[in-house]
Amino acid sequence: MNIEDKAKQAKTASIHLAAAGATQKDEALGNIARTLLARKDEIINANRLDLAKAKADNLAPPLLKRLKFDESKIQEACEGVESLRCLADPVGQTLRAIELDDGLDLYKVSCPIGVIGVIFESRPDALVQISSLCLKSGNAVLLKGGAEAVNTNKILADLISNATEQAKIPDGWLGLMQTRTDVQEMLGMDPFIDLIIPRGSNAFVKYIMDHTRIPVLGHADGICHVYIDREADLAMAEAITVDSKCQYVSVCNAAETLLVHQEVAKTFLPRIKAALEKKNTEIRGCEKTAEIIEVIPATNEDWKTEYLDLIISIKIVNSIDTAVNHINRYGSGHTDVIVSQDKQRADNFMRLVDTADVMVNCSSRFSDGFRYGLGAEVGISTNKIHARGPVGMEGLMIYQWRLIGNGHIVSDYTGQGSKPFMHKPIQQEIK
Repeated sequence: MNIEDKAKQAKTASIHLAAAGATQKDEALGNIARTLLARKDEIINANRLDLAKAKADNLAPPLLKRLKFDESKIQEACEGVESLRCLADPVGQTLRAIELDDGLDLYKVSCPIGVIGVIFESRPDALVQISSLCLKSGNAVLLKGGAEAVNTNKILADLISNATEQAKIPDGWLGLMQTRTDVQEMLGMDPFIDLIIPRGSNAFVKYIMDHTRIPVLGHADGICHVYIDREADLAMAEAITVDSKCQYVSVCNAAETLLVHQEVAKTFLPRIKAALEKKNTEIRGCEKTAEIIEVIPATNEDWKTEYLDLIISIKIVNSIDTAVNHINRYGSGHTDVIVSQDKQRADNFMRLVDTADVMVNCSSRFSDGFRYGLGAEVGISTNKIHARGPVGMEGLMIYQWRLIGNGHIVSDYTGQGSKPFMHKPIQQEIK
């Protein structure tokens, strides 16, 4: 089946999936989790093929870590699928209700976007998350994963499609693309695809935006900062910095730059250097940092780099305003952290930093759809319309206005002696 046929099939499926009930979708999600666990050996064997080829092709270690899909990751993915079953159905929720006049009621009701095209990195767990989120939210999905995961993605897509057929989910709601040519064709499918979510490098995301008329939701880089304020608890600061950088290094919410207030730099930098070196982290620092600890000299390029590796850049700043200005200049609007015991300073930081996720006294790694209780995530958005931050089910929803009357006509509300509108909020579900 060619890409246009897959897109047409997904469009047809999306209409019926949008009308599917919560029980039907939750049954399908349960089938997915059970099927993946029951067929885990086949999945792992497919993943071993991808890993072997990736190693032979000298894929970088952080990318190999993303690619690996072992039993523990399968279990974790299935737990994410099961967690979606516990969430309320996002479709058909009354978001607002207004009585325009007697017997003329207006409702703003949540509904799926339609067909979502997602291009994602070589992370097989992402395929499970994305497809299950789309299913729960009533959206059809066309998926293109990294070429390195071709065998793993194929078996996962097949198993998920088969599992949902048992719950009578419309055939074709999930389509898998496998080549770069497929992506090029997908970008021209605006009659059938309603939204594209690309996950990848800055250059890749910009390329997608420049070559399609389909709306694009996503982020380019994950250049995340941790700022250690002069009022920070330094033990807390150490733990948060190490977790933000090292807990899982090859993801977009890992910290890349550490900003340290000059009043605590001499005390904090030696201890954070020791803690990071225990995690085998390379440290690059500004000139002032190099006067306190031994580091590799940082260049201006370091402030603009998403390492996705055990590397961190450190800059000493003379004020919280300088830290904010640095973040707003070099950051990617993804996730930024302040460590401070001063509530007013922390509040000012949150108001001034232009970022989708801003955190006080906690790790940047919390920026995640599953941890936010969104039922995992389909991606991260640094856009400032529709959805921002981790995009869970809410980011895959739009709304529809539904007006219910009883023979009402506009002529009665125009001209001399016209009837007035009430525009009265009402507390009720759609009739």
